[in-house]
Amino acid sequence: MKSLFRCPVCGGPLDREERVYRCADRHSYDIAKEGYTYLLPPNQKHSADPGDDKAMSAARRDFLSKEYYMPLLNTLCSQILPLVGEHPVILDAGCGEGYYTAGIRAALTAAGKTPAIAGIDISKSILRLAAKREKQVEFAVASCYHLPFADETADLLLDCFSPLAIDEFRRVLKPGGHFLYVVPGADHLWELKRVLYDAPYPNEEKETPYEGFTYEAIVPVDFTLHLANQADIQSLFRMTPYCWKTPKAGVERMEALENLDCQASFRIHIFKKL
Repeated sequence: MKSLFRCPVCGGPLDREERVYRCADRHSYDIAKEGYTYLLPPNQKHSADPGDDKAMSAARRDFLSKEYYMPLLNTLCSQILPLVGEHPVILDAGCGEGYYTAGIRAALTAAGKTPAIAGIDISKSILRLAAKREKQVEFAVASCYHLPFADETADLLLDCFSPLAIDEFRRVLKPGGHFLYVVPGADHLWELKRVLYDAPYPNEEKETPYEGFTYEAIVPVDFTLHLANQADIQSLFRMTPYCWKTPKAGVERMEALENLDCQASFRIHIFKKL
C-alpha cells in the first residue's frame, strides 16, 4: 500500500508492506511489532535516544488516558472538521503518544470523512505507545525539522506543544491548507507552578505572523483540572518540562499534595497557507 511517508535517504515514495516500508531504490525500513517505523537518519539525531524517555512517555499516557485534556481535544476536533474536505491528508508533527491524533481521526470518521493521517515524533518510546493506541494512522520516528513527506502533501498539519519548524510546515502543506499550532496560555498550570517554584511567572502570549501564511484565528481553551490524588499530580508533573528543572524543595512540596485544582490554559493558533 502507498504510504504518506517518503524515504529519508532518497526522498522517493514509500510502499508499506506487511513488515517493512520500501522505496523504488530498495531502501527499506522495518515496521516494529507495535506498528511504527523508524525514519530518523543518524545525522538528525542529537542524542542516543532523543525525545521523551520511557518515564515521561508513560506519564503522558497515564494522564491523557484519564481524559483530563478532553476539552482541548474536543476544541481541536470542532476547529478541524470545517477546515478539511471528505478525504483529507493530515500530518501530526510531534504526535506524542497519539492521544490527539487518534481523537481527531475518530471525530473525522464519525463525521463521514475518510482521512489519511500520519504522525511523527522524535521519541521512539512514545511512538510505541502511539502505534499501540491507533492502528489506522501511520507513525514514524522522525524530526519535525526534516519531515519525511513530499512537498504539498497535507491538507492540515497539527503541532501540539512540539517544535515550530515553520519552513518544513510550509513545504509540506498544500496551498490553502491549514496549520494549527497549540501552545500554553499565560496561566497554564499556574497552581502547580506556585507549588514548584518560589517565584513563578506566566507564560508569554503573543501573536506571531509567518511568511507564506495568513493568520485566521486564536482560539482559547481554558478549564480547571481537578486532580484527586498524588498519582495524577505526579503524572502531570512528569509529562511537563518542569520535571527537568524543578528544585528539590519544589518537588517535595508537590509530593506532599493529596489533591490539586489547577488551571489548564491553551491557545490554538490557526494559519492558512497562501
